[in-house]
This record gives sequence, C-alpha cells and structure tokens, in this order.
Amino acid sequence: MRLLLTNDDGYESEGITVLAAELEKRHEVWIVAPDSERSGTSHAMTLKNASKIKQVGERRFTCSGMPADCVILSTLGILPHKPDAVLSGINRGPNLGTDLIYSGTAAAARQAVLMGIPGIAASLATFTAPFHFAPAARFIADRLEALLGLWREGLFLNLNFPNVEQLRGEIRTGRISNRTYNDCLKSFTAPDGTVFCFLADGCITTDPEEGTDWWLVEQGHVSLSRVHARPSCQEDGDE
Repeated sequence: MRLLLTNDDGYESEGITVLAAELEKRHEVWIVAPDSERSGTSHAMTLKNASKIKQVGERRFTCSGMPADCVILSTLGILPHKPDAVLSGINRGPNLGTDLIYSGTAAAARQAVLMGIPGIAASLATFTAPFHFAPAARFIADRLEALLGLWREGLFLNLNFPNVEQLRGEIRTGRISNRTYNDCLKSFTAPDGTVFCFLADGCITTDPEEGTDWWLVEQGHVSLSRVHARPSCQEDGDE
C-alpha cells in the first residue's frame, strides 16, 4: 500500500520516525509533516498565505502549514498518486475523549476521511519519558489491514496506546470519554500597558466511566474509537 504519514509533533519527532521505519518493511511510505510542532492546532488550515514545502529526503517532505494542510496538499499534488491510507502520529501524549476537539493529530486523520481516504490517528498516552513508541508502531504495522477493515466512510479511527514495553496484544473499542482541563490564566502587564496572557495547564480530570477510551488505556489495553469526521446534530425528538 501507499501510505501517507503526518503528525502534529513535527517532522523530526520520534513517533513518526519509528512508525515510518516499521511500516516501510511492507509498504510504500511517504512523510509530509509540519516543519515544527503544531500541537493543539485542531483542524486549522492555511488559507491566506502559501504553504512552504521542502523535500528533505526520498519521499520525505516538510510543510510550513498545519497537519490538515499536510493531508490536503499531499493528496492534491505532492504525492504522485492518492494514498491508500493516512496515518497520523504516533503522537507524544494521549488523544482521548475531549482531546479530539483540539488535536492536530486527530485533524489530519479527519481530513483524510473528508477527502475519501481512510484515516487513522495514533497516540501514546503519556507525556513522560521514556516513550515506548516501538511496540505501538509494530502493533499498527502487524494489524494495518485489519484496522483498515474497521474503517467506514465518514469515520476515522483513533488509537491510543498505553506506554509499556510489552503490549497485551489486544485491542478494545472504547467510547469517547469526557475530560476537563482545569486550565488557568497567567498574565503580566508590560510597561506600555500591553497585557501578555499565558494559558497554564491545569490538572486534567477525566470521567472514569468503565468502557471509555481513557478507562481502557488505564487498564493497559489499546483503545480504538471510531469517530465521526463530520459534525452531527441532535434531531428533533432526540433526548
């Protein structure tokens, strides 16, 4: 298969490098990824300015834009042919539950689906080293055909891996969890009166409901959620 890899951690991140090395044993792999970190950019796109593309190796490109831009530009012309699937990640840090609203990793997989291409987002559920990307990469490579068999039009797959040296080898389907970020604002005022504001990360709290994506990862499972790419609304009469 011809695979496009991208992410929101940037071209040189360990997660995408390890995943590419594993997938290249069996597939044609292209990387088009942001030239630096784009975490938390959600589904932002570059509309007013040109995106700069730089080739940095065989089938390797950096992009000055966002993760969604990487998928759009690759599909519209950077790659010689449309990819068979888009894999975004492996992200450093989880993309569980409400994280999907903000995640550039998820946005790249979502954009693929909006363009009629199977999309998979993959994340390692930790921000703390050491990062065990290799087991997750092998898991994806070994089960790629099966994962793509779970894909349906209008849905992208969201995978989250526990940060362990040995995965259990099983994958569980998880519902989307509810996460609250408890952020706080820190600011200071410059001599000219300009106020500089910084969003300081608070402690994330997650609803511990059994069977959610967060709960599954906490139990040591690989969590798979099939997520709607398009917005949906509550119909009249629905509770």
